[in-house]
Amino acid sequence: MKEMAMQTVFIAGATGYLGRYLCAEYQQRGWHVTALVRNAKRAGELSADTLVEAQATRPEELEGIMDGADLVVSALGITRQTDGLSYRDVDFQANLNLLRAAEQSQVARFAYIHVINAERLRHVPLVAAKADFVDALRASEIASTVIAPTGYFSDMGDFLKMARAGRVWLFGAGDHQINPIHGADLAKATADATEAGKHWLDVGGPEIFTHEEIAQLAFAALGREARLTHLPDTLRRGALRLLPWLTPRRIHGPAQFFLSAMAMDMVGKRRGHRRLSEYFSECARSA
Repeated sequence: MKEMAMQTVFIAGATGYLGRYLCAEYQQRGWHVTALVRNAKRAGELSADTLVEAQATRPEELEGIMDGADLVVSALGITRQTDGLSYRDVDFQANLNLLRAAEQSQVARFAYIHVINAERLRHVPLVAAKADFVDALRASEIASTVIAPTGYFSDMGDFLKMARAGRVWLFGAGDHQINPIHGADLAKATADATEAGKHWLDVGGPEIFTHEEIAQLAFAALGREARLTHLPDTLRRGALRLLPWLTPRRIHGPAQFFLSAMAMDMVGKRRGHRRLSEYFSECARSA
């Protein structure tokens, strides 16, 4: 009986928070993992069979590097704007460069890590760049999978930071809901979706919380009495208007997304088993 060839996945954004979990998940499933990195020597420990050095912002460096790949998964995006590149440069254009390279190499499927509620958040530059790329991806002839997570456990670390400082500040009633997801659970959900050929998945973790409940969890992990202050939502809206004028882009870019997302429910299909309370407790112990 002829043995089936191992499938190859090409992962962009491999050295990021989610990218490392994606590499580990696909490798554990028996895929040959090719990881796109900017600098192999600085990539650290990565569950990858092959490292490819290239800059996704430079299309000439991507020619032919996806030849033989069956799947591309991109978790590429700016988390902190420290090198002069914009969301438009990376979240849109660099991913578009990857898509064009995948088309040239006749890759069967391209998966992209997006964000839930993107259409309602399209006024936020970070989300607009991602949403514009998703439009290009869905217009392409390549089969696509879009994964739209609610938010990572690591994003909820802001609640823990405030709790450590002694008080958590919430806007309005603090009753908007979210089911954040751990990176390992999101990687599994992504691999499940690509292997099943899904086109779109709004996904979150197994537990749904209000913002106030997350604040309570943060204080509980630190063994402290909860101290919460509810601010009028007009302050949040005012901050959104003023941030671009008062802070550098590397600060107001993420803050615009955070403050905008705080004003709506961010709930996706429940996946995974990791609990936010355990994550907070682990962070508290390690600190």
